[in-house]
Amino acid sequence: MKSFTVAIASVHICALILLAALLAPWPARAADAMQLPTLGDGSEMSSSVERRLGDRIAREIYRDPDYIDDPVLADYVQGIWQPLLAAARGRGDLSSELSERFAWELMLGRDRTVNAFALPGGYFGVHLGLLAVVSSRDELASVLGHELSHVTQRHISRVMAKQAQQTPWMIGAMILGALAASKSADAGSALIVGGQAVAAQNQLNFSRDMEREADRIGFGVMTQAGFEAQGFVSMFEKLQQASRLNDSGAYPYLRSHPLTTERIADMQGRQPLGAGNAPSAPPSLEHAIMTARARVLSNPGVDALRAIASVAPGTSPTTAPLARQAEALYGAALASSRLRDFGAARQYLQRLSAVVQGDAAAARLSHWLEVEVALAAGELKRAAALLDRAPSAAGSLRQRPELFLRAQIALQAGDPVAANDVAQALQVWVVARAHDAQAWQLLSSVYAVQGQLLRSIRAEAEAQVARLDYAAALDRFRAAQELMRKNEAAGAGSNGQDHIESSIIDTRKRQVELLLKEQSLDR
Repeated sequence: MKSFTVAIASVHICALILLAALLAPWPARAADAMQLPTLGDGSEMSSSVERRLGDRIAREIYRDPDYIDDPVLADYVQGIWQPLLAAARGRGDLSSELSERFAWELMLGRDRTVNAFALPGGYFGVHLGLLAVVSSRDELASVLGHELSHVTQRHISRVMAKQAQQTPWMIGAMILGALAASKSADAGSALIVGGQAVAAQNQLNFSRDMEREADRIGFGVMTQAGFEAQGFVSMFEKLQQASRLNDSGAYPYLRSHPLTTERIADMQGRQPLGAGNAPSAPPSLEHAIMTARARVLSNPGVDALRAIASVAPGTSPTTAPLARQAEALYGAALASSRLRDFGAARQYLQRLSAVVQGDAAAARLSHWLEVEVALAAGELKRAAALLDRAPSAAGSLRQRPELFLRAQIALQAGDPVAANDVAQALQVWVVARAHDAQAWQLLSSVYAVQGQLLRSIRAEAEAQVARLDYAAALDRFRAAQELMRKNEAAGAGSNGQDHIESSIIDTRKRQVELLLKEQSLDR
């Protein structure tokens, strides 16, 4: 069973994790006479305690093998998430102070179950299973807007404030114990802690008022962000249909967010007059492709990949909608590549190119996959040439998949000259986005190709910092210092760049030592 999101996927423990996680605390909204009041703020948890609790749980998620940082999917989800955050700030739901203090980090998990969650401190997660079933950007925005509103309305801190006998760290220990229990049947102590967590489940449940509030605020956030209100209703209808089926554990989201007729009717009533009779817009080609990618990445088994590849339409003309054709062909191409059947993958990609012609976003995704297939096949020159011809991407977020593909090409080629431009681009990237662990890790590997071992070790340390693993980061910084001393003893490393790097390493080491000390006190 998948363990990402700290055992949320477990049928018996999933509610606890979501309930301790979905309720990340936040400050009360700014006063607005035209808006309905919140349910009140009984929070007794400071923002610093919330963030440290969230960091502790997120650190375990980063270590979980089901955590996935796929640049293409992450880019797509961020394209939905960032407008929601901006809308929450614009509405006054999110104060500038907490906006800066909390992480606001989205994490993807390989789990096939339909789920999304939030943690204290502004960490949010999405299962690939959810991405695989939503029919549009609007439906995904409705789920993320709901989760965001649980955070901005301080639901977790309000619930935990009622449990005066339990500290936030006890709740964190319960969550981590549930994770350990899901990993090993022999983890006796973890089972005990997990049992305590299950016993606390009812105390952490959202009240119906909190669910309605998250619906109401989330609806306002997503519509102000430019998403269609129908997405909220259609997602509710999808979940309601799932709730009528036998409980297979595939929809853990329903366990922590039980649907009621009142909630569904409320969302239907919030639609503009006559919107309920309007036909739903067909899914975009871009969303259909992202659905296919999520389905492939969450089903890595050989049999599953073969099944996905087999659903691609035949060579004869098809009357299926373009979105369905794009989804099937993209999924078949990616699955075939994972099966090392590169000939079939290229054939599917050739047909996909014809389907997405004229759609810039979908064409870019098709092109990136073509580069991925060439890389997987070891065709480095072809991959580089394809990437040079890739459609231009608008916005800084779109740079990440292309940048990472260029880094992978340089690393496979092992060419120090080719790695130089990539290193410079990655340096610029991490300066603005120091929390991007994968970017730091790629930069470390690129430096190693160039023979810059000191910088490589430092970048590896920064990757561990981004993953909140301060002990591992400190070990890497110490290794860098030891290398510097050896270089000086051997008469090397006397250039200015090495001295600057050494000074940075010394400073960062002291900072991480303080972070590790704080982290140790929280345990």
